[in-house]
Amino acid sequence: MRRRLLLHVCCAPDATVPWPALAEDGFDVKGFFYGGNIHPADEWERRMDAVKRLALLMGSEATIVPYEPDSWLDMTREAASEPEGGERCSICVGVQLGAAAEYARANGYDCLCTTLSISPHKNPGRINAIGAGRARAAGVEWICRVWRKNGGFGLSAARSVKMGLYRQNYCGCVYSMRRPGGTDKAYERRD
Repeated sequence: MRRRLLLHVCCAPDATVPWPALAEDGFDVKGFFYGGNIHPADEWERRMDAVKRLALLMGSEATIVPYEPDSWLDMTREAASEPEGGERCSICVGVQLGAAAEYARANGYDCLCTTLSISPHKNPGRINAIGAGRARAAGVEWICRVWRKNGGFGLSAARSVKMGLYRQNYCGCVYSMRRPGGTDKAYERRD
């Protein structure tokens, strides 16, 4: 019997390499899209639609967590001034992988993995350490992978074009939208 694996999907293009590779490794793969870190809402919708499209192309399905940016913002607010790749990003990864690990536990998945390590802009060691901790706390096995190895990022870009998937040009959060010297206003709560 194939082991059930929940794949945390940060975005559809980044999942084009891990999803089929894990299936080829013998896992029954389902996607999980958190997305509360994505800003603005229309960007979240484009990314969510792309994740749904990829799940169909993979002959599988993906769980989409309801969009709650205010909750994510509350959890990362104290690290708002951190540079990209700093402590705020670790908090964000922890929030996303924690949600995925809890979902995996509650829904009978054996394993958890993430697409985040495909990006050349992220620290795969940190991502896998955070993921392993969240998975262990939830009683789920962490599958440690560095997807950007062997040209994984370039392959994901090519596959996403071939599949017609929306490909964004920033990580996703309001803070990653800021430009050096720019005047972008910080995200405000929608109370």
